[in-house]
Amino acid sequence: MTENPKKKPDLSESEKVARRAKNAANRARREANAAARAEKEAARQKQKSKTTAKPEKPVPVKQRTQPPCVFPLPIESRAGTAMPDASDPAPATELSPFNILIVAQAGRLEYEAALFTESLRANAPGWHGRLIVAEPRPEEAWAKQNTGLSDAAREVLLARGAEITPFTARHFGAAYPYGNKIEALAVMPENENFIFFDTDTLITGPLDQIALDFSRPSASMRREGTWPKPPLYGPGFTEIWRSLYERFGLEFDSSLELSQPDEHWERYLYFNAGWFYGSDPAEFGKRFLKWARAICDDPGEALAAQVLDPWLDQITLPLVIHSLGGGRPGPEAAALDGEVACHWRKLPLLYARESDECVDALERAAEAPDVAKLLQNWSPARQLIFERHGRNDLRPLFDRAHLPKKEQILRQKIKRAGWWRS
Repeated sequence: MTENPKKKPDLSESEKVARRAKNAANRARREANAAARAEKEAARQKQKSKTTAKPEKPVPVKQRTQPPCVFPLPIESRAGTAMPDASDPAPATELSPFNILIVAQAGRLEYEAALFTESLRANAPGWHGRLIVAEPRPEEAWAKQNTGLSDAAREVLLARGAEITPFTARHFGAAYPYGNKIEALAVMPENENFIFFDTDTLITGPLDQIALDFSRPSASMRREGTWPKPPLYGPGFTEIWRSLYERFGLEFDSSLELSQPDEHWERYLYFNAGWFYGSDPAEFGKRFLKWARAICDDPGEALAAQVLDPWLDQITLPLVIHSLGGGRPGPEAAALDGEVACHWRKLPLLYARESDECVDALERAAEAPDVAKLLQNWSPARQLIFERHGRNDLRPLFDRAHLPKKEQILRQKIKRAGWWRS
């Protein structure tokens, strides 16, 4: 490499122009939405008084007759670098209060939770909902595991107004840690708007100013075509997804993105489960858990050749969202995939591919004295953040205007450069 590792890369003139144009477009969109809301306020107030009919209940799932699902394979990376798809935009809605749920436990997740919470308080000071940190108890599916938060992490979270709420994972736990987000929804207050975030997320802007329609659930579109992987002689994408929709009594055709070609993965409703939202975590969570268990215990003939680990939550999530009247996020919700939140996945990936704003938000969050003290126990943070190898050595190696489309390729390049830390 010929680059000076200590030299901070400058944006090109074209990149600066593109960024200014994007910011101007975002401001214009927000102003237009605000004007539209003001003009239609009377109509919306009248509309709010009407009772919205709930969607038909899905066909009941056959009662579990097998032992809990076991996942023997190692959990792999799942999120990709694809940018948000706003092909199904929702109309602007008024700002609604909401609660936030994250899951944290001993180890890496408590360090990520500290960064998330500090970035939330610093960059979204106008948000005043409940921040609930679900902490799995070391019992049932997490039996004999060290899940309890450290005293230092607990103090950091409580100092920022988080409510640490223990819960018992009975179905997934250590065998499938991604199942925490499914079972933890039970600790949220019923019939209140919510957003779930993975802890490896930073809040980078005014989260409270996004006009989300919580009655129309949605989730992150920053994903790759990771599931399913149709075998050579079938079944294909359509048959696999249709089998799942029909199994749970759901209409399939309206979930399709018809601008995408048949048998192309983006034609089918598929999300990254790094964030998702809805209007009732109790209803959402019960359906999420019931259907995930059903798919796990009895995948069915169409899924016989498919690997469920670690994709089970992302297989089930589109079904739940579609059943509750939701779908792909519109322009406002898409801001959760970059404008006001960043799902960074791993610290080396953050430094390699994320925006300057995200890197700045990370390092500002890490500078808080109690957070910095906590992060000294986490070697990736020590080396990449505090020793500045992330900014000075890793980041200059990558041209963020020409990153590989596949996250796995990016990971391999970071490893070859000697900067992979996890």
